[in-house]
Amino acid sequence: MNDLPRHSVAVAGIVIDAQQRVLLLRRPENGRWEPPGGVLELDESITDGLRREVREETGLSVEPEALTGVYKNMARGIVALTFRCHILTGQLTPNSEADAFRWVRRGEVAELTTEVFAYRVLDAYRDDPAPALRIHDGVSLIHP
Repeated sequence: MNDLPRHSVAVAGIVIDAQQRVLLLRRPENGRWEPPGGVLELDESITDGLRREVREETGLSVEPEALTGVYKNMARGIVALTFRCHILTGQLTPNSEADAFRWVRRGEVAELTTEVFAYRVLDAYRDDPAPALRIHDGVSLIHP
């Protein structure tokens, strides 16, 4: 049974403020800007894992509002779930996973993030719940 394919499930919290800006963090290991998130632990629910990842990386407690995208990195076997979130409490706190934070406007997202993260962030701005499927650079993108 060890030869069975393995997948991991990742979550990302797309935090959008009242001015319609999105929160990005900078990863210290590569200097890239992306939304907070990470891999779920085996024993946690999807929303609990989302809250944990965002809190660990930002210092913020958030509440998910809507699932805005489901994506699969075909090469790495990672299924990623993206949620639009709002802040409940907390203060942005740099740490070993995020050395800086930035609130950016929708039009700045593609300039600051990789193309894959730009899709995820921009999909979170959508109000249209119509399903869609995109394939991009070996990454299957499905969003509601």
